Amino acid sequence: MKPSTNHIYPVIWHNNSVSLIDQTRLPKEYTFVEIRRSEDMARAIKTMIVRGAPAIGVAAAYGIYLGAREISTSDRHEFLQHLDQVAQLLRSTRPTAVNLFWAISRMIKAAYETLGTVEEIKQTLFQTAQAINAEDLQTCQAIGDNGLTVLPTTPEKLTLLTHCNAGALATAGYGTALGVVRSAWREGRLERLFADETRPRLQGAKLTTWECVQEGIPVTLITDNMAAHCMKQGLIHAVVVGADRIAANGDTANKIGTYSVAIAAIAHNIPFFVAAPLSTVDFELADGSQIPIEEREPTEIYQVGDTILTPAGVDFYNPAFDVTPAELITAIITENGAIAPHELAKSQLKQVSKSVKINQTM
Repeated sequence: MKPSTNHIYPVIWHNNSVSLIDQTRLPKEYTFVEIRRSEDMARAIKTMIVRGAPAIGVAAAYGIYLGAREISTSDRHEFLQHLDQVAQLLRSTRPTAVNLFWAISRMIKAAYETLGTVEEIKQTLFQTAQAINAEDLQTCQAIGDNGLTVLPTTPEKLTLLTHCNAGALATAGYGTALGVVRSAWREGRLERLFADETRPRLQGAKLTTWECVQEGIPVTLITDNMAAHCMKQGLIHAVVVGADRIAANGDTANKIGTYSVAIAAIAHNIPFFVAAPLSTVDFELADGSQIPIEEREPTEIYQVGDTILTPAGVDFYNPAFDVTPAELITAIITENGAIAPHELAKSQLKQVSKSVKINQTM
């Protein structure tokens, strides 16, 4: 099965269950996994069948609803207690991606604020999950178009570099960093995308290139240690990456290796952009030192398929993310426009002000 151009949706509500593109099988197989239980959703998030901060958030929202369906009691208090346990299960899957926690908190808040029967709460949860899905798709399209306003104006057609996958597969569709790429391609401003392979999970090699091939976007795969060389050769005009969590000061956690790319970009006077929804900003964290960094199984480093690459007796360290300091980031491209990292706090105040105005009109 081949996806239609511009229509890659990794999380779909279908036939009273959730269909997830199995990203562990790409690019060889384009298959779906049907999820009907909250436990299965938690497993899918943890094993990276679904991955990417916004997509994880959407999947977790549906996971909360699936968990709600499994609760048989009609007692409101007992129902909410069980729902909190479902939420805790889903929270435990991936510690770095803040959209996971944001989406779960929104779902639980909706449940507690819904008056009426347990069945009415379940209906509210379903509607909230659908809203999170739809809103993320709209947000990504806005991020992509807003990226056009800050990309270099020369040359006429740009060569961009990205690290990991922040495309349709990592969101509800369209993508954040790849959303900018898609919008640039649509407007005739993109010559080519360079994609880092992104060791050790190879999301760039397996996922980013796959998305580009589906849409006919010219893409060149490089190993992670080639990025600085390509910059020195004048092959890269700007870097655009996604984010899993952004601290209030603009420090940004993204897939391991992003920090190295940012350092190389600064050394070569190349703009380095982070593309992410405002829901990825964790305003409760003052800076990046407070962002929890997930560590994954060492097999990701020492084994490829059935082949073991290293001798016995070697120790391993496998952090899944690193933190790029705000001073290395040219701008954070959001659904509300491009924001300088040090201006994030002001953007939060604008969001609060907007929310107050909306509440006053309800």
